[in-house]
Amino acid sequence: MHALEASSLWLRARAPAPPRVAIICGSGLGGIADRLQEPVAFDFADIPNFPSSTVAGHAGRLLFGRLGGQATVCTQGRLHSYEGHPPWKVVFPVRVFHLLGVRILIVTNAAGAINPDYSVGDLVVIRDHVDLPGLAGNGALRGPNEPQLGPRFLCMSDAYDAALRSAALAAGKALGLGASLRRGTYAMVGGPGYETVAESRLLRSLGVDAVGMSTVPEVAAARHCGLRVLGLSLITNKAAMDYEVERASHDEVLAVGEQRAATVESLVEAVLNLIT
Repeated sequence: MHALEASSLWLRARAPAPPRVAIICGSGLGGIADRLQEPVAFDFADIPNFPSSTVAGHAGRLLFGRLGGQATVCTQGRLHSYEGHPPWKVVFPVRVFHLLGVRILIVTNAAGAINPDYSVGDLVVIRDHVDLPGLAGNGALRGPNEPQLGPRFLCMSDAYDAALRSAALAAGKALGLGASLRRGTYAMVGGPGYETVAESRLLRSLGVDAVGMSTVPEVAAARHCGLRVLGLSLITNKAAMDYEVERASHDEVLAVGEQRAATVESLVEAVLNLIT
């Protein structure tokens, strides 16, 4: 707790009004932060105890401001287990947000389509997830529990807030997204390698619609702290379901993120305008 408190105190002394909403931006989606009004920015490296992001498409900054009428903090970049961070470090920012007064967390990510009906460029409102690292004993809440943050045993059957999902679907309808706005189940894999054909087929047999290498740890930590959560996936590639498909690449992920960034940004802002 000491490291978390030190980070939150440092930010509280320098940031504007305490944020109610936190947004974590996925690969290529950091432009959400550019919509903040009167932004105040801090590099991860300048914040005491804050871990650093090392992945292309993740700038590694916190920005405070207002979006959709809400006092907001936004991360340009996130932390991943495959960078070598232990689970507690991956979720460090979420716990700092909680100490700053955040009550709603919006997580975005770039994901591969497991569901054959999904197309590149679709947006998915996450209704559930499969935590493969967590099921293998490497989840975000592994280790000693901090009672000041939340309970030892956490119910995750309602991880994604129903009212926030409804707000996202309503906002998407108003924006004219139509059939490109989906509802689905996201699976987290450890990465950084993309899935084999056999792994993709296994995920589909489990009812998974989209797959990525992030998001679930932050969601678990947020729910542990009592935050409400909305999860959004941008489909940036098709997962390999047979042996005659094109190979996935991070460049493709970033390119699609750039092409669809404005849509994701508009959806997030519209959701914030709807919630109270």
